Formats: sequence, C-alpha cells, structure tokens
Amino acid sequence: MARYFIQMEGDSQPGTDEEGFELPDDGAARSAALDALPDMLRETIPARDETELVVTVRDMHGRLIYTATLALHGEWKV
Repeated sequence: MARYFIQMEGDSQPGTDEEGFELPDDGAARSAALDALPDMLRETIPARDETELVVTVRDMHGRLIYTATLALHGEWKV
C-alpha cells in the first residue's frame, strides 16, 4: 500500500489533504479522486449555475499523478 494525497479545489472550499490515504495503487487513488467530485458538486449547485471543480492526486513523494476537472454550466431557458 502507498500513501496518496487528494486535494480538492473549486469555488466551494479549496482543501489540502495533509494526512493522505493508504491505497493499493494509482488506479485506486484515481477512483477515490473521482468519487469525491459528485459530493463537491452537490455542495456547489445551490449557490451557482457555473462552476469548475478540480481534484488532484499526489503520491507520497509529492508528484502530481492525476487531475480530474468537472465543469458545470447551467443556463435558464425561460
């Protein structure tokens, strides 16, 4: 198992993961990062129709190994 640090950035609350997660591999770290995005979006939706959320994964050496971005563009039609 290796330690990964997942950081979330966006309009709601940027956060720094100082403890990290023990995960079996890079693929598991990617999955954990992607699992975090819907929760971030749910917290943001009531506030606005336009937002961009970013989650990054760093390994135990501080190397950036994965980034995912989720963009929301809402538009009223009435």
